[in-house]
Amino acid sequence: MSRDSARTRRRVVVTGMGGISPLGTEWREIETRLRALENAVRIVESWEDIKGLNTRLGAPAAEFTLPPERYTRKAMRGMGRVALLACRATEFALADAGLLDDKALLSSGRAGVSYGSSVGGLEALADFARMIDTRVVEGLNANSYIRMMAHTAPVNIAVFFGLTGRVHTTSSACTSGSQGIGYAYETILHGHADVMVAGGTDELGAPDVAVFDTLFAASTRNSEPRLTPRPYDRDRDGLVIGEGAGTLILEEYEHARARGANIHAEIVGFGTNCDGMHVTQPNAATMAIAMRLALASAGLPPEAIHYVNGHGTATELGDIAESRATREVFGSAMPISSLKSYIGHTLGASGVLEAWFSIAMMRANWFAPTLNLDNVDPRCADLAYITGNGLDLECEYIMSNNFAFGGINTSLIFRRMP
Repeated sequence: MSRDSARTRRRVVVTGMGGISPLGTEWREIETRLRALENAVRIVESWEDIKGLNTRLGAPAAEFTLPPERYTRKAMRGMGRVALLACRATEFALADAGLLDDKALLSSGRAGVSYGSSVGGLEALADFARMIDTRVVEGLNANSYIRMMAHTAPVNIAVFFGLTGRVHTTSSACTSGSQGIGYAYETILHGHADVMVAGGTDELGAPDVAVFDTLFAASTRNSEPRLTPRPYDRDRDGLVIGEGAGTLILEEYEHARARGANIHAEIVGFGTNCDGMHVTQPNAATMAIAMRLALASAGLPPEAIHYVNGHGTATELGDIAESRATREVFGSAMPISSLKSYIGHTLGASGVLEAWFSIAMMRANWFAPTLNLDNVDPRCADLAYITGNGLDLECEYIMSNNFAFGGINTSLIFRRMP
């Protein structure tokens, strides 16, 4: 599709951004820590007594407050931590968009939710597991399933803010947040909504960490939390799990203009596919196809993109496959960096937190480097890996990529707005 024909369709813009990340809840604080080359990884002392768990590292979400007049006991009774993070992040984003108190729009049926997480609330999940193990129904109540279910985040968002439009649940591990954005984009693009709450969330818990630990994919540099993870680096030893939630408010362009909204960026392309080969071993060829699908949907040639936010988990198979796919699509001159070197792998939240940071960096004409990238793994493809103090760059289009277990691939393209 040509860019001219793409422009005859409805346009979709980002009018609100917010989140709870390991680096903070406000972009000013986050940017300060990014420029200071400071990661949020630390030792999680509560895991010390878990026998057989090799890693002790995590990146917990920053502390955040809950206004008591809104977060009442009744309002939170169906929320585990994963949904609570999502609702507070969405409150930040709606406030940023100037829509928090627009009850008429939120309840009009033209505003919906596209949001995901790897799983539901871990505490409620543990309660059900305990019942299976002990054969005793104890500690369960009417809200236990609501807190545990895979769509606990989008449903709680809809109820908390009175949204009555479509609800898309994107429980696809590391692409939950990016698919949430992509499906929200398509919903508005095809006229099914004017506003969509889009994003992802996940809480930090031992079960998530144990998944990667048993695969020998988690970093065990327990005595040096500031030196890990190390995406694309020769001396990487695995990923670090993080925690958080992020929300973008997507809006039809003319709708946003009519109400005088502040527009952060335009989303112009989305591609998603799957490898169809192996659950945990990524495939560079289909990763590259996802990027090309995003370019085709945007009507853009590869040379229009000037920065790629990489998935960059600091796992051997992932880093190598992703870098080769990126090199195949864009060539060796493409600047790329991984924000997971600062906040760890926030799983369902990673796609949206990284999109938020990338949009903000594009607007600041500065892109953060990958931390701890001292020696690029020679098996990774030749790219312009951003190191040092970052890259000063003014550009119009950027791409943000995520890849998940199951071989699910996503690629998003954002355009800088005047």
